[in-house]
Amino acid sequence: MNQLDILIPFALPPAELARDLLRQCQAPALAMLLGRGKAAAPRQSHDPFSRALPHEHWLAQRFGLPAPAQDSSPAAAAALMQQLGHTPQAGHWFVLHPAHIHVARDHLVLTDIGQLQLEEDESRRLFAAALPLFTEIGHELVYGDARTWFIRADAWAGLRTSTPSAASGRNVDIWMPEGPGELAWRKLQNEVQMQWFAESLNEQREMRGQKAINSIWIWGGAGNGAMAQSAYAGSFGLRGWMRAFGAETGDTGAAQVVQGSGQRLLVLDALAEAALAEEWGLWLQHLQHLDRDWLAPLLVSLRAGSVDAIELILSGPDRLTRTAVTRGSLRRFWRPASLAGLAA
Repeated sequence: MNQLDILIPFALPPAELARDLLRQCQAPALAMLLGRGKAAAPRQSHDPFSRALPHEHWLAQRFGLPAPAQDSSPAAAAALMQQLGHTPQAGHWFVLHPAHIHVARDHLVLTDIGQLQLEEDESRRLFAAALPLFTEIGHELVYGDARTWFIRADAWAGLRTSTPSAASGRNVDIWMPEGPGELAWRKLQNEVQMQWFAESLNEQREMRGQKAINSIWIWGGAGNGAMAQSAYAGSFGLRGWMRAFGAETGDTGAAQVVQGSGQRLLVLDALAEAALAEEWGLWLQHLQHLDRDWLAPLLVSLRAGSVDAIELILSGPDRLTRTAVTRGSLRRFWRPASLAGLAA
């Protein structure tokens, strides 16, 4: 079957805001798909304090990453290393992100790493400044790209970590690593923070109105054999850590996505930044643009038979829904277009 799976993280707003937001929402194509489609699986509820978000758990399961023994972030490090051009050697690897942590009223908060605008030359300077701290204690540090580094820490296998998106905007104490290597990690993190505090680079960033890079975030622990399995004939929109499941596709449009055959995946992540920042007016704008630029033309393609079926995978901070839509289901004129599914 020529099927397109569309994953839209953060499409399900928080329950306490959903009704008011949906009254203002203008997304007719999404409303048609949800109204005429049917549930492809029961709604999944997730622990709001899980160390990964629902869509992150779904991706990890869909692409066959090994499930952590306890609640932890997806085992993505080795697969992401491979996609960034490195062959992970034997041992246990973690993903590292240069990060910004700021002081709230009575706790520390992690900023969404997607907002940091970290350039390649800046990241290289920070990497070089931090490298001796890792080498001194026997941990290999590998540069992936400006936002993504890797650390080998065999003795930390079993360390329970949180994805940056799960922790963003929240009290970091709740989301800090726990388990083997916990104290060693905190000591290393503190040393890196002190090293970077003196970096003139951060002064220059703050003068430009950008956030200082004042910490690092660890997650995604995996052995070198934890590789993603091919689940689709083609994948589009894989950015950030989702590149663990395939190469970044660059600029594509709805017309390119429906070409070809087999089951394909499209990730539309335009809502993430606004949702993590709780900028709900901006979230409404992005959803409107997503509906106009992506879902409306894909709905036309479904009606025309360019694609046989669409499955919408929509997630929020604590739940995930799946809705299947076919050409035949679009003829159910007695079922009105509705966005009520976003509040389910």
